[in-house]
Amino acid sequence: MTEKIEDAHEKGKLEVQEAEHHEHEDEISPELEALLKTDPKHGLTTAEAAERLAQFGPNELAEVKRNPLLKFLSYFTGAIAYLIEVACIISAVVEDWLDFGIILALLLVNACIGFIEESKAESALDALRQTLALKTRCWRDGHLVELDVSALVPGDIIVLRLGDIVPADGRLLGIGATGEATEGDLLIDQSALTGESLPVAKNKGKTVYSSSIVKQGQQMAVVTKTGSNTFIGRAANLISITTEEGHFQKIINRIGNFLILITVVLVLIIMVYQLVHFKGDPKGRGKFLSVLGRILVLTVAAIPVGLPTVMSVTMAVGAKQLAAKKVIVKRLTAVEEMASVSVLCSDKTGTLTLNELTFDEPYLTNNYTSDDILLYSYLAAEAGANDPIEFAVRTAAEDQLEILKNRTHKHEVPGYKVTSFLPFNPSTKLTQATITKLDTSSSFKVAKGAPQVIIRLVGGDDDAVRAVNNLAKRGLRALGVARTIEGNMDQWELIGMISLIDPPRPDSAETIRRCNDMGVSVKMVTGDQLIIAKEVAHRLGMQRVMLDAGHLVDSDKSEDEITEHCIRADGFAQVIPEHKYRVVELLQKRGILVGMTGDGVNDAPALKKANVGIAVHGCTDAARSAADIVLLAPGLSTIVDGLTCSRAIFQRMRSYALYRITSTVHFLMFFFVVVMAYDWSLPPRLLILICILNDLATLVIAVDNAQISQHPDKWRIGQLITMSIVLGVCLTALSFAHFFIFWKVFDYYPYDDVNDPDLDYDLRKLESVMYLHISSAPHFVIFSTRLTGYFWENLPSPIFAVVIIGTQIIALLMVIFGGLTPKVPAGQAIVVLLISFVYFIILDVVKVQLFKHWSFELTATLVPTNARRTKLAARNAAKIQQERVWNSIDSVRKVAVMTAVVSSLQEKNAANAQVELK
Repeated sequence: MTEKIEDAHEKGKLEVQEAEHHEHEDEISPELEALLKTDPKHGLTTAEAAERLAQFGPNELAEVKRNPLLKFLSYFTGAIAYLIEVACIISAVVEDWLDFGIILALLLVNACIGFIEESKAESALDALRQTLALKTRCWRDGHLVELDVSALVPGDIIVLRLGDIVPADGRLLGIGATGEATEGDLLIDQSALTGESLPVAKNKGKTVYSSSIVKQGQQMAVVTKTGSNTFIGRAANLISITTEEGHFQKIINRIGNFLILITVVLVLIIMVYQLVHFKGDPKGRGKFLSVLGRILVLTVAAIPVGLPTVMSVTMAVGAKQLAAKKVIVKRLTAVEEMASVSVLCSDKTGTLTLNELTFDEPYLTNNYTSDDILLYSYLAAEAGANDPIEFAVRTAAEDQLEILKNRTHKHEVPGYKVTSFLPFNPSTKLTQATITKLDTSSSFKVAKGAPQVIIRLVGGDDDAVRAVNNLAKRGLRALGVARTIEGNMDQWELIGMISLIDPPRPDSAETIRRCNDMGVSVKMVTGDQLIIAKEVAHRLGMQRVMLDAGHLVDSDKSEDEITEHCIRADGFAQVIPEHKYRVVELLQKRGILVGMTGDGVNDAPALKKANVGIAVHGCTDAARSAADIVLLAPGLSTIVDGLTCSRAIFQRMRSYALYRITSTVHFLMFFFVVVMAYDWSLPPRLLILICILNDLATLVIAVDNAQISQHPDKWRIGQLITMSIVLGVCLTALSFAHFFIFWKVFDYYPYDDVNDPDLDYDLRKLESVMYLHISSAPHFVIFSTRLTGYFWENLPSPIFAVVIIGTQIIALLMVIFGGLTPKVPAGQAIVVLLISFVYFIILDVVKVQLFKHWSFELTATLVPTNARRTKLAARNAAKIQQERVWNSIDSVRKVAVMTAVVSSLQEKNAANAQVELK
């Protein structure tokens, strides 16, 4: 048969071009290389191993655990939290225990919500540790012994067999367990580490990585790296150093810093003024603790103590909604951050694809059909083999061929009998079976193997070579199938070429399309080969601008140029965990909020680094623990559900933030003036009542109807604060109108000492009027802040409307019937409430106009910080460049049109001339 193959080779004019496999190779320092000269038949001595163990440490990942108490205490940090805590301490100093209890309760509730929702999150390092082998076979002192993997050191000689988990990074020696030469390669599944969809064949001198799995073969290897120096160890280190403050926490702190600034400045002015103004007052109003107590009430009422709680409850409700769709949220703030994600980086293998080799469209010849090539390849497949290619062939045949369904014996093919079988041999690179067809008793042979071997076997076939090369260019694995012709067991005929690929998930293309429709750009970031990445991208409907990892570490390019590559490319191939981490990091430095999906150990660092890390169904423990969100359902379609839900949650939170900041600005501006001018304020009980009742009512915003944005949402803090100030000023104007009209027209005098026992209680009616107004006017504004458009464009949910209006009806009844505050005529109270309701409609028009005319250019003009000026200049430059591009396109288009017109005229003239000649 060897002679026939050689003769046939002469007939073929073309050769099969095998795709080059690009693999990351670790550098070994000369000092470490000197330690790797161990005798394979003897191994290290016990003394040498002990010395190296002391030098390199145990072969395990460093354990870093966070104290649960410290984690709980971390929820008491942040700008707003610090101010609330100061208010809590002051209330204890002045012995205002009611305020103390209320403030402390709000702090604890907020912390408990966050802690409980995130308490199930596991340590990514613990999960990485679980992927390592526990025991390994190693040569020590001339004996093959079983050791704990933690005892391995560089220079150890280990034995790797079928099914083993590689215990440390090592270099293959090309010899068997007892020193004999090995013919075949070691087939390694390293998809969870590198993202490669196909098992990789490795021979002498190649590197095998810790936690990859041996799928075929047996060899010895010398350990090159252990512990945190291994490929997986570096991934673990990237996870452990990623402890950046979340995007949502940054936003809350910026809002908090603004509110704290204006609160502290105005309250300190009032405090100093009252200490000076009431110095020596016989009633003791100028004493420090007395002034501090009065100021404390204003501070507590001004501080948005409910802001963190409402935000947390809103996100917790959203997390439960997502859980019903099999999307588990591990980090609560990821719910909000997902709404702002504009780039979604995705691993390919196991995320966009199924991570299983599948029968693809075959190349067929000699009038054979797809069913024929499946049947013959099945007859030549080794039953029970662990080889993924054999498994893919058997699975495809059993799924598609009717003859293989409803069989009595699974290892038999009805109508055929395998009389002899030659399993795969690394030297011949094929399997061969002799088959008897039972109905005719005729026999034939079937061969299945490497394309070049099968083509030589059939005497050469240039068309088949071209087909194989075309498949290779598309990243498809080809497998040749041939059989002998009837009556001649030595003459072979080509059936065709099986093509195998790790196919896209059924819903991946639709998910990518829907993400693009929602303004989210999807980028493939995979450790697989470049040609495979391009083929999968094509099948998913993505652009095929795929770059290899070299573009991420090109020393000839600046970081800005590399970042531009990241932004413009549709993906990167042949990347290692550090590269995936770098892609996410570079995009984040441009202010882009990045989501990352993945399922393997190689994805874990990028999942941890991303603003929102999403581990897909069937992921490794490492990916699950590093991620913020875990998908329990197969496929990626639930990501779109997550985007939709998160944007609804974002709209609710932005609505509440705008309402709450507006309320605080209004409160501080009004009371700053009346306290300074008239030394008048509401009694503490009424201020606390407004604070608690209104904030508790706004908790129902978590279930309110929301208008879903078609683009990634973004916290525009400048816009938010400016709009809050404008709306706050408008509310303050209304408050002064109430204050002076009821004082000057209805003689409701603003008595300055509410604790004066000689003052008739009924004379304090101004307190009741202003309490009802300050409770209702800002509160109704939340109906407007729900949307950027007019409030009637998307009506609130019934429960939201009932609770908000119901809260103010309670305030109305309190004022009419008295109790905590003096009675006010029902007519006056109802008018105050109706004015507040109508006024929010007027403010709604103001809000719409602000949103309509607001732009980043306006923000940069009003508050020209260095960052904004730089960003505005970059935008203007990009706009000019874009205009040049479009002008060039228009010019080319005009030239093309003119050329077409001239050509058409010439053709018409030529036609007319021919007619005239005829």
